[in-house]
This record gives sequence, C-alpha cells and structure tokens, in this order.
Amino acid sequence: ETANYELEFDTKSKDTRVLLVNASTRRDIENNIVGVVGVAQDVTEATKHDRAVATAAKELRQLVNTANAPIFGVDRNGNVNEWNYKTAEITGIAREE
Repeated sequence: ETANYELEFDTKSKDTRVLLVNASTRRDIENNIVGVVGVAQDVTEATKHDRAVATAAKELRQLVNTANAPIFGVDRNGNVNEWNYKTAEITGIAREE
C-alpha cells in the first residue's frame, strides 16, 4: 500500500514548510504490516506559487463577473466561449448556455 500526503508544519524559526510525503507499508513474510517507509520532498515554494496563482485567478474572475461592463472571451476560432454577468444581462443568454 502506497499513499501520498501533503504535510504542512511550522519550523523552530516559525517558518511554514510543506512536504509531499510518499509512504509505503513494509510487510513481513506473512503479510503483516511491520513498518512504513517514507520519502519526503519539500514543495513549499511550489505550493506558495500554486496558492498565489489560484488566489489571483479567483480575484480576477470575481472582478470580471461583477464588472458593470460586458466582458467576454473569444477562442482561437473566433467563438465567444465565456462572458460575465453583464454580458448575459445584455444579450439574454445565460453563461451556462
């Protein structure tokens, strides 16, 4: 059995670190669990980056959705593929359509 865990903890100097831990059970000849082998990787910087990107995306989405002006996106083929609530209000076409 193998599992991955993200473990967040504070260091002695009060820094928060994030570890990605891969743990596998060790079994004896009778298949009884006798221990665990774990390998950890410090993913603190990648986690901080991912959280910052997610926060920025959420804030941008909220700004676009609550804007008092129609805002819409167009894909490479020229098709409108997303729009905000103001665009939906003006066109009468719901975002989900």
